[in-house]
Amino acid sequence: MINIFQYEFMRNAVAAGILASVACGIIGVYVVLKRIVFLSDGITHASFGGVGLGYYLHINPVDALLPFSIASAAAMYTATKLTKAYEDTAIGILLATGMSIGLILVYITPRYAPDLMSYLFGNILMVQSSDLIMMTGLDILIILLIMIFYHELLALCFDEEYMRVSGRNSNVYYFLLLCMVAVSTIIMVRVTGIILNITLLTIPAIISQKLVSSLKAMLAFSVIQGIIYVFSCLWLSYILNLPSGATIVMIMVDIYGTIIILKSII
Repeated sequence: MINIFQYEFMRNAVAAGILASVACGIIGVYVVLKRIVFLSDGITHASFGGVGLGYYLHINPVDALLPFSIASAAAMYTATKLTKAYEDTAIGILLATGMSIGLILVYITPRYAPDLMSYLFGNILMVQSSDLIMMTGLDILIILLIMIFYHELLALCFDEEYMRVSGRNSNVYYFLLLCMVAVSTIIMVRVTGIILNITLLTIPAIISQKLVSSLKAMLAFSVIQGIIYVFSCLWLSYILNLPSGATIVMIMVDIYGTIIILKSII
């Protein structure tokens, strides 16, 4: 196993997996507790429009992904909080709209998009040093926001009515949470891709919820799980020559199913 670290792309892949696990492990816990998994999935899929925008403007698609993801989060927030539309209907429409915008922009761009599939399904082996710098900065931003607004986000997940009674605007922190989901999309795009990233965002958090009770323990255990999954699946995909993103997802799904079966037996 040690031999695989002689390659720079494998060292970058492991570093990217750790950074993605930190962001997703933290944000995923709040997504699961707040029960906005489908909403988060809508944000991540709609953000594909940013990839298409990047190709169309001839810039790095990841650079265009961040503002488009934030815009997707704002659109989802508006559709679910400030309108009378049914939440699942609004999310489905916006999800399809974002994906369609991305595909149309890629199609009308007068050049070939050779690595488009890596944004859809991930290719952690293509992570560059510049990607790691950006991922580190976004990780630090997420950790700082969680530390600053820890109690507010805790109240948002467990007692939103109390927040309103105490004079704090829960909608502000709800939108902040959606924006952090959008930011985590940028971190995950090279690891599992836009299509599969909801798995890394939610499965470690769901397993943590079933095995530990306190919020801080859930946060820590979710991050540790993500790191273990990514590291072991990277090694497995390298040995078996399998796509890394899909391997990570399948291993996590298998582990989750095993835990469910064992808990039901016990």
